[in-house]
Amino acid sequence: MCGRLSQYSGIHDFVAALSMPNALVNSAGDLPLEKYNGAPSQQLALFHLEDDVLHADMVRWGWRPAWAKDRAAPINARVEKVAHGPFYRSIWPNRAITPINNWFEWVDEGGPKKQPYLIRRRDQAPVLCASIGQFPGGGREPGEHDGFVIITADSVGGMVDIHDRRPVVLTPDLAREWLDPATPKERAEQIVLHQGEPAEAFEWFKVDRAVGNVRNQGPELIRPIADPLL
Repeated sequence: MCGRLSQYSGIHDFVAALSMPNALVNSAGDLPLEKYNGAPSQQLALFHLEDDVLHADMVRWGWRPAWAKDRAAPINARVEKVAHGPFYRSIWPNRAITPINNWFEWVDEGGPKKQPYLIRRRDQAPVLCASIGQFPGGGREPGEHDGFVIITADSVGGMVDIHDRRPVVLTPDLAREWLDPATPKERAEQIVLHQGEPAEAFEWFKVDRAVGNVRNQGPELIRPIADPLL
């Protein structure tokens, strides 16, 4: 999964997709997020559950443990290793959902520049990405070490042609189970290892190369472009 995504809907649209009756503590605001070209290190909306209350916070995309000062903060964690490696040990219990509208991948098609593709659900419902992180909670204010990573898995089916990794996307039922602190760690691992949405749930199409510049924002970045060869 490359480091770009869109998060332009409002928090309440994402909450509706989760179908959670829990009380909501929303520090992300009520207006549409309008982030069409979200990038690493930016503040993105993130859901986590605390004391049966759903929290929506703006949290930095990217995280590393305090001892890993010799490397950049990863934005993704491989599902094959995330539950057992030392790097994410401290945040593996801190489960979250990153709600997005779509993500982008770049494909080498032989031209001078790689071609960006937008990937979204075929039904255009919000994409609920399994995530872990360090975020405000327990009365603690946001801190400089807060951040999150999106869990990724191998791509399958036709999506392999676009990129070899993709976010682990959960159905609303599984997203609620993933968020629930009462869900055992072993069950949480099985959810992300084996129950992510299949490639058939998604569609993808070419978009303008302007999405490659993080300074560009706007709905024009998520519109399909005509293939000049067709």
